[in-house]
Amino acid sequence: MARGGNQKKKRPAAGRRTLLADNRIARRNYEILETIETGIELLGTEVKSIRAGNANLRDGFVLVRDGQFWLHNVHISPHDHAGSYFNHEPLRKRRLLAHRREIDRFDAGVSRKGLTVVPLNLHLKGSWIKLSIALARGKNLHDKRQDDRARQDQKDMRAALARR
Repeated sequence: MARGGNQKKKRPAAGRRTLLADNRIARRNYEILETIETGIELLGTEVKSIRAGNANLRDGFVLVRDGQFWLHNVHISPHDHAGSYFNHEPLRKRRLLAHRREIDRFDAGVSRKGLTVVPLNLHLKGSWIKLSIALARGKNLHDKRQDDRARQDQKDMRAALARR
């Protein structure tokens, strides 16, 4: 009788990313100038909740305080199968893990140029949960309309080529 012990388990590739949460509003409201990938300091119930898809980055923003990135206003729902004592606060501040050079570069952009730092997406990289953040400049209404018009033109062009 053959045993299944000599079969290899399939694991995801180390470089492959699985998207867990995306902030599409940030891409519409801001012009993205530079992005970096950071680690995020999470509690166990937060990890389980994010892997279940219960994270919302829509109103989130990043501040630099005491030489560290802090993620504010990102809602991670409490985990379903944890008691209220062991669960986390949904809107608590979370520390982001980045290199000193990256923090200083983003801090200089925010303080001198009037830019802002916004979260773009949460994703799995291997087994680690990572957060992509961006140094961004706010768009005016006419910039948003211009982008919408260009996107619609591209869509119309693809549709016309598909009809041929």
